[in-house]
Amino acid sequence: MTQKQHIETFVIKQTDEARNNYHTLLRASLECTRWLLGQGLPFRGHDESLKSSNRGNYLELMHFLSKHNEQVRKVVFENAPKNLKYTSSDIQKDLVCACAIETINAITKDMEGEFFSLLVDGSRDSSTKEQMTVVLRYVNKKGEAIEKFLGVQHVFSTTSSSLEEAIERFFATTNLSMSKLRGQGYDGASNMKGELNGLKTKILNKYPQAFYVHCFAHQLQLALVAVVAIFFNNASILVNTIGSSCKRRDAFREKQQEQIKKALDIGDLETGRGLNQENSLMRPCDTRWNSHYGTIVSIIVMFEAVVEVLEWIKDDTNQDNFGETSHLFHNIQTFDFVFHLFLMRLILGVTNELSQALQKKDQDIVNAMALVEVCKQRLQSLRDDDFGDLLDDVQKFCQEHDIVVPNMEDLHFVPGKSRRKAPRLTNFHYYRVDLYFQVLDTQLKELNDRFNEVNTELLLCMACLSPVNNFASFDKAKIVRLAQLYPQDFDRMYLMNLPIQLDNYIHDMKMHSEFSSLRGIGDLAKKLVKTGRCASYILVYKLLTLALVLPVATASVERAFSAMKIVKTPLRNKMGDQWLSDSMLVYIERDVFAFIDNEPIMRRFHGMKRRRQQL
Repeated sequence: MTQKQHIETFVIKQTDEARNNYHTLLRASLECTRWLLGQGLPFRGHDESLKSSNRGNYLELMHFLSKHNEQVRKVVFENAPKNLKYTSSDIQKDLVCACAIETINAITKDMEGEFFSLLVDGSRDSSTKEQMTVVLRYVNKKGEAIEKFLGVQHVFSTTSSSLEEAIERFFATTNLSMSKLRGQGYDGASNMKGELNGLKTKILNKYPQAFYVHCFAHQLQLALVAVVAIFFNNASILVNTIGSSCKRRDAFREKQQEQIKKALDIGDLETGRGLNQENSLMRPCDTRWNSHYGTIVSIIVMFEAVVEVLEWIKDDTNQDNFGETSHLFHNIQTFDFVFHLFLMRLILGVTNELSQALQKKDQDIVNAMALVEVCKQRLQSLRDDDFGDLLDDVQKFCQEHDIVVPNMEDLHFVPGKSRRKAPRLTNFHYYRVDLYFQVLDTQLKELNDRFNEVNTELLLCMACLSPVNNFASFDKAKIVRLAQLYPQDFDRMYLMNLPIQLDNYIHDMKMHSEFSSLRGIGDLAKKLVKTGRCASYILVYKLLTLALVLPVATASVERAFSAMKIVKTPLRNKMGDQWLSDSMLVYIERDVFAFIDNEPIMRRFHGMKRRRQQL
C-alpha cells in the first residue's frame, strides 16, 4: 500500500482542510461583526430570504466580502456546511459578546488593579426602558486620567437600593474589585446624593473611602438656571417661531444670503474658503448650557435677518400666531431686549469656557476647582469694571439696527406701571444697579452656594499637590492630612515615611526646571512617570492617583446616552439588554477594540459554549 493513500493520512488531510475552512469562515464573520459594531449599525434585515434585494447589513457585508476574496467565497453561504453557515442571530450575538468581553479585559488590564472611581446615571432608551450607564475613571500606566465606558444595565426601579444591587451585579460579571473604589460621581438627583438613603451614602457605608463628588457640570447648570432661565423663554419662542416651518426657514436663509451679499459688496466681509457659510439660529438645549451661548451669538450675528423674517411673518395674513409674532417683533427691537441679550452673552461667555473645560475626560478635580475660582473672579471683575463697555456695545448695536436708545439721565418708567407711584430712578441707575449688578450678584451667589464642596477638607488638601507657579500651594501638613483620609491605603508606617519623602520630593521638584511650568496634577503625574520618579516617590504618586481618580463631571455618561440613541434606534427598539450593552461597549470604546486581535476573540467565542467545529 502507498503511504499517501493510507486511510489515516487521508482523514487527517480532510480534518486540516475543514479546520482551515472553518478558520476562514469565522474570521470573515468576525471582520463583518467588527465593522458593523464600529459603525453602530444593525445586523439583521427585515427580509433575509434569498429572494430579498436587501438581506440586512451582516449578510450583505458578508456577500460583498466574498465577492472580493476568493478564499472567503469558497467557505460561505452555499459553499459552507449546512449546519455551519454562521449567519444566525445567536452566532452574531455570541460574536458581539466575545468582542465586548475582550474589550472589558483590555480595559481592566490597563487598570492593573489600581484605584478607580464610579460614574453612574440613568436614562430611558427608545423602548422606554430605564438603562443605568456605568463609567470608570482611573489612572493608567502613563499617569493619564482615563474614563472608560463599561456597559449599561437595565434597572426596573431607580431607587437607591435597586441601583446599588444593579451595580453589584454588574461588577460581579467583571474581574474588578469594589475594594479599589475611591470615588463616586453622580448628578444631583435625591436618589443619587441623598444623605440618608442615597446611592452615594449606601456605597460609602460599605466603602468609606469612595468619596462622592457632585458633578461640576451639573452644578454649573443649576447655577445658570437661576439667572438665565427667564430670558431664554423669550429666546426659545423666537427660535421656535422662525424655525417652525420649512417656509419660514427658507425665508430666513434668503434674508441671510441677501445680507451677506450686501456686506460683501460694501467690503464689510472678506471672501475666502470656509468663510460666510450658511448658518441658522441655534436651538437651546435644556441640559447643555453652552448651546444657550450659541443661541445668543447666532441671534446677535443674524439679528437683521431675524427682524425681517419676523416682519414678513407678521404681515402674512395666513399665519395663525399673529398676536405672538407681532409682540415678538416689537419686543426684540427695544433697548431693553438688546441689553439683556448682551448681558447674557457676557455671563454665558465667561461660564462657557468653564463648561467646556469640565467636559474633558482628563480633567482633574484640582484644576476644576481652580477653574471655578477663575470663573468667580472674572464675574466679580465684570461687576466692578465692565458695565461701561457693555453699555457702549449695546448702544452701538442699537444704532446700527435703528433701535431707539433711551437717555441714561432720564427717569426710568416700567411700561404698564403707574408713573406716579414709580420710584424716581434714572435709566442709568436701573440698567446698572437693578439689572447688571443684580444679575451678576445672583450668579456669584449661586456659584458660591452650588460649589460649596470645594471648601471641604479633602479637596483643600488635594489642592496642595498642584505644581502651578512652581508648587506655590505646596503644604506638607495638609498633604499628610490627605493621606490620613485614606487609612486603607496609608498605614502607620507609610504615614511616618511620608513627611520625609515629601521633603525630598519638593526639593527635587524645585531643583529641576522641567517641573516648574506644569499646569496641573495631571501633567505632574505624567511627568513623574516619564522621568521614572513615580518609583522614587511612591507615596506621593499614590496621592496623585487618588486625586486624579476623583470624578469631575459626568460628561462621559452623557456621551454614552447619546451613543445609545445611535445604537438603539426606534427601528431597533427590540434589542435585548445584553445585546445593547455589548454593542454600546464596542461602539463607544472602539479605540480600545481596534487593538484587540482576532485570535483572542475567536478563542473567547469558542469558550462560551460547545461548537460544531474547533479551531
